[in-house]
Amino acid sequence: MNRPPLVSVLHLNGMIASGGRMPGLNDVGLAPLIERAFRKGKPTAVALLLNSPGGSPVQSSLIAGRIRRLAEEREIPVHAFVEDVAASGGYWLATAADEIWLDRSSVVGSIGVIMAGFGLQEFISRHGIERRVHVAGRSKSLLDPFRPEKAAEVKKLKAVLGQIHEAFIAQVRARRGARLAEGKDLFSGEFWIGEEAVALGLADGIGHLVPKMKERYGDKVRFAHFSRKRPLLARFGARLVEETAGAIEERAAFARFGL
Repeated sequence: MNRPPLVSVLHLNGMIASGGRMPGLNDVGLAPLIERAFRKGKPTAVALLLNSPGGSPVQSSLIAGRIRRLAEEREIPVHAFVEDVAASGGYWLATAADEIWLDRSSVVGSIGVIMAGFGLQEFISRHGIERRVHVAGRSKSLLDPFRPEKAAEVKKLKAVLGQIHEAFIAQVRARRGARLAEGKDLFSGEFWIGEEAVALGLADGIGHLVPKMKERYGDKVRFAHFSRKRPLLARFGARLVEETAGAIEERAAFARFGL
């Protein structure tokens, strides 16, 4: 007896950050989850349920790359469903899917790169604090926040950000191709909402997970959900401070999009 089609639902919720930072989406932490989503129960399709304001471009690339490799190896279609936001690195993850579906109020885009910090040299000077730094290598203290910015260092930083931006643009062009609207600057870091994003080719339509998957795979389609689970003990001790700081950073990232 043939069983109804199975769709693996991979929950990707939160900021994208390197493995040592919690909470956060990263390749090492998600690898077992992604593997199970593509292999367990021989799924007909994989759905990405996305809600991320972005984060690390490297982790975004690694996670999206892993999803694409498994999709191609196992010949399984991938659908992305954006909840509140898939911006910056979150949109990078969405491009790992063959189709991207939005709610009418979903935020997508922000295809750009940002690096922010503080200049504290006047603060420490007013408080009589002397900065002592000894380096081997003239660029070792590049962009030290306790001394004034130097034009050459800012130029270097902008060149680095530009290279990462080009990699992001290449990913979007490779995955969205001819679907992208011509004559529009989609790579300025701007973001769009729902139907406007669809019109620009950043997504394929307005649609929610269950009805869209029933439309594609039949009313009897089954769903298997895969999401991260934090161990109970991770809430205590030194990890508590780390996770609290990460949660504040994540809250600020979502707040950029009014969420």
